[in-house]
Amino acid sequence: MSPRYRGLTWDHPRGYVALERAAERARAEGLDLHWERQPLEGFESHPIEDLAERYDLIVLDHPHIGDAVAGQCLQPLESLFGAEALARWRAQSIGRSFDSYHYAGVHWALPLDAATQVAVARADRLAAALPRDWREVLALARRQPVCLSLAGPHAALTLFSMAAAHGDAPAAQDPGQLFAGPGAEAAYALLAELHALAYAGWAGLNPIGILAAMAGNGDGGGAAVYCPLVYGYVNYSVAAPGRAPLHFADVPAGPQGLGSTLGGTGLAVSRRARVDAALRQHLEQLLSPALQEGFIPFADGQPSARSAWADPRVNTAWNGFFAQTQATLEAAIVRPRHPGYIPFQTEASALVRSALAERWGAATALARLQDLYTRHRPAGSEV
Repeated sequence: MSPRYRGLTWDHPRGYVALERAAERARAEGLDLHWERQPLEGFESHPIEDLAERYDLIVLDHPHIGDAVAGQCLQPLESLFGAEALARWRAQSIGRSFDSYHYAGVHWALPLDAATQVAVARADRLAAALPRDWREVLALARRQPVCLSLAGPHAALTLFSMAAAHGDAPAAQDPGQLFAGPGAEAAYALLAELHALAYAGWAGLNPIGILAAMAGNGDGGGAAVYCPLVYGYVNYSVAAPGRAPLHFADVPAGPQGLGSTLGGTGLAVSRRARVDAALRQHLEQLLSPALQEGFIPFADGQPSARSAWADPRVNTAWNGFFAQTQATLEAAIVRPRHPGYIPFQTEASALVRSALAERWGAATALARLQDLYTRHRPAGSEV
């Protein structure tokens, strides 16, 4: 008889519908798996070591991996699956969705869900074409309300993405340096200019809140019609009661192309789990082409398989969400994952919000961010 397994995912249809439906099917075949949910904020910041003591399966974000490895609380995938399966999943995964869970020489989570920051608009209220680059975003913000996603960890992530579009992705050139210099300075100056113009009515909302507010069918006279960087949720690409469909697109380009910071979720197995053949088979099925293309996209999910993002049937069902944002996802950067990254991200975002509100110069803001990064990153640790 299969052990009773407890899983934890996040409390949004994208995070739980497919998992719960798949588990219900599996229970009919003898797998005793039940999913519980936590809020998005818990998913973004709750210590992984604590969750691993209470759950067998954990849906997590890749920046938690360094802390999880330091805490020895997850089972490496290499101990559960063969090299052939891992190679197959890596080959089928879009962008760096699979590689983002590789740390300290092994893989720690299956790429269950793929996402990154994308651009979004109320096309029915937009008075011009979607901006193609950041200068066009500024021009639009002078004519119509444009919002920024800066609550929670997203102020830092917005800066990271804009810096990447300027050729200065975090820790890309030197593990000990958050930014190399000129690209991040230009990105911060651009962000500060846009922040001064941006619609502030949704400043405290997380990405789900922004998308829900933008899709609302109220008067919307002063509401934002465009956001250049916000994590994409396929669920908002179609109409629903009281909600208009949103148009999702690639992010505006910078001098070095598209800049976005990878999100998505991985499915990790905790050290406490006694993995039997039934659970192993279930996990393999979640990454199979049949479920990635024919089940997860139709259960409010965003699959990690590249083939699903290009599938005409999937895109027809979701108003082109996947095809219209695929290039951004393919180019998305991976955040640092060293132990201590999560508290750094929290403090860095608060610092960026203060810097923008108090109109700090780029040199001051970036120097303070570097101090935070140095303080939180263990010397010599892998990025």
